Amino acid sequence: MRKITLWLLATIAVVVLLFSYKTSTGSDNSPVADTGASTPAVETTPGAATKPGTSRGSVARSGSTTVADGPVVPTKRGNVQVQASISGGRITEITPVTVPSTNNRSREINKQAVPQLRTEALAAQSAHIDAVSGATLTSDGYTQSLQAALDGAHFKAQP
Repeated sequence: MRKITLWLLATIAVVVLLFSYKTSTGSDNSPVADTGASTPAVETTPGAATKPGTSRGSVARSGSTTVADGPVVPTKRGNVQVQASISGGRITEITPVTVPSTNNRSREINKQAVPQLRTEALAAQSAHIDAVSGATLTSDGYTQSLQAALDGAHFKAQP
């Protein structure tokens, strides 16, 4: 009788734990970038530029520096948006404005993927870069937003 009681209590405990477990397979619509960079994250307005190419974002010129915001690119895991700084005919900085970060898995993936995408894009001086393995959705959104920002700034890559 004692074994049956222990078995029953253990089974109930396991069932309760299973039903209380939160999975990370739900939608990830984070409005804030969390990449560990020192640049403060910018919150986006819901519904702004929900299709790639519907908005080129904003372009600001200050002296010889041009700062261009790419559009918000929706992905299955959340929105992606970047800002590019161009000076002297070169891309000098790429700042993530929005990346998926509402669950731990997305934060961990993007903590490594976003700096890698930035490094590759700065080295290539282009949005034509390889996707980061394991971060395909973020990579696609990143390159689309970056390309639109570069197009909006009328940036032409130097051969």
